[in-house]
Amino acid sequence: MSKKVLVIYYTQSGQLENILQEFCKPLSDAGHQLEWLRVYPQTPYPFPWKGNSFFTVMPNCVHGVPTPLQPFELKSASYDLVVFGYQAWFLSPSIPSNSILQDPEIKKILKNTPVITLTGARNMWISAMERIKTSLKNQDAKLVGNIALVDRHANLISFITIFYWMLTAKKDKFLNIFPPPGVSQQDVLNAARFGTIVGPYLKMGNFEGMQDELLKSGAVEIKYNLMFIESKARRIFAVWAAFISKRKNKNFWLQVYKYYLLIALFIAAPIILSVDAVLFKPFLTKRIAEQKRYYSGVN
Repeated sequence: MSKKVLVIYYTQSGQLENILQEFCKPLSDAGHQLEWLRVYPQTPYPFPWKGNSFFTVMPNCVHGVPTPLQPFELKSASYDLVVFGYQAWFLSPSIPSNSILQDPEIKKILKNTPVITLTGARNMWISAMERIKTSLKNQDAKLVGNIALVDRHANLISFITIFYWMLTAKKDKFLNIFPPPGVSQQDVLNAARFGTIVGPYLKMGNFEGMQDELLKSGAVEIKYNLMFIESKARRIFAVWAAFISKRKNKNFWLQVYKYYLLIALFIAAPIILSVDAVLFKPFLTKRIAEQKRYYSGVN
């Protein structure tokens, strides 16, 4: 018997849409009914981003302030599975992703419905996912799966390439030296293997044990250094967002924040990681393993 699947997502570059299409192919091939809901803000966010426009959304993004969305209409009143595709901005769910989760109609759909979250990220998505977990829990949704595809290159390299992509909309080699930005094409195509795993669970209507099987297939990889940096940065981002929101000359302070971010990433982070590697990490093996298990799971 075929099942009804609602795929909700927002995308600017099209990368997340491509990932979701590959992920959903096995479900479609198995005869399940897929309905696609692409989210469109009433005032579109630019792609490529212009100048400093990306940084202007930081306070609202961190604070979870929604933006009005274009009207949409769903074909069904309920679904057997919701696949929620999202991206992280400033270690938070992107504003369109957060906005659709606050829509009254979507809240009704999510109640008591199994949900799989899927992201295509630069590399830091944990904080955004934790906020999505909270939102889904508050709506009595059943989080049954989590998949995170990331840019596999080093943190500093991917930072440079992602901004090249954001400011030019070109997914080629910056200066013909750096690797192409974003999730690799091979990883995009390989997303189908996760859909193949989900298929039998969807058919049974029982998703117990599915996340463990997805993890064995590489659905989530937690790197300690990135997890450590993100745990510190999310609190700092919250302080910056609160501070800038109260300022009259927001543009000036957003410029200050931008340069702070560059200094923190290229200078402060390597120093802090080095100190942690010597003084703390060797004595926290059990705690780190527990954190990785938690962030990889759906609880």
